[in-house]
Amino acid sequence: MKTVSGFGFRVSGSGFRVSGWVLLLALLSFGAGARQEPAEVKRVVEDFLRVQTRGLPGEASFTVGAIDPNNNLPPCPALEAFLPAGGRPWGRINVGVRCQAEGGWSIYVPAQVRVVGEYFVTSRPLARGQALTAADLAPRKGDLAELPPGIVTEASQAVGKTLSISVQSGHLLRTDSLRAPLAVQQGQSVRIVSKGRGFQVASEGKALGNAADGQVVQVRSASGQTISGIARTGGTVEVGY
Repeated sequence: MKTVSGFGFRVSGSGFRVSGWVLLLALLSFGAGARQEPAEVKRVVEDFLRVQTRGLPGEASFTVGAIDPNNNLPPCPALEAFLPAGGRPWGRINVGVRCQAEGGWSIYVPAQVRVVGEYFVTSRPLARGQALTAADLAPRKGDLAELPPGIVTEASQAVGKTLSISVQSGHLLRTDSLRAPLAVQQGQSVRIVSKGRGFQVASEGKALGNAADGQVVQVRSASGQTISGIARTGGTVEVGY
């Protein structure tokens, strides 16, 4: 084959000549048909999920769904993966991929994140208001992403707390059904510790409500004044000035 001026060329032995504008048209048509390589999109999603699943409670793994090989997306040199607002790398999700180049585009790729780890159920029937001990908990192992939100994954999240409902043996423990033990109870005599810059004064009073450690509670001082403070374990209420 011998190249001549412009885009024209001659095929040896055929006598067939293609003019420059025909070849240019062919090249443009070829470029217009180029598509985003699905393997590159999948790689970006996988790299993103590897980072997002670090630190999850358990052993995380994921699978990424298929990307249409016949997509109409132009090839992009700058892809970025993201999660939709409020999303998290947990269970069945859609991961967004956007093209950051001029005239960019975005798509969503289905994925599933599995997190195999330990969680806890009750080892026996328990009554409402009962304080939990380690003996009341039974460990289980499974895909945490398939379980309801707020499950107990560490014994320390439950031991010492009380149940807000009565449960049967094997009940899945959730943090929203547990209550911290009361630091002060209504009618209890409490020690009021008033703190300020350079001073601390202690006095006696009576709690006007129930409160766990760290919660706000009202107390009545010996003089009859109603004061709000922070309940602390051991029957103490801290008042700051």
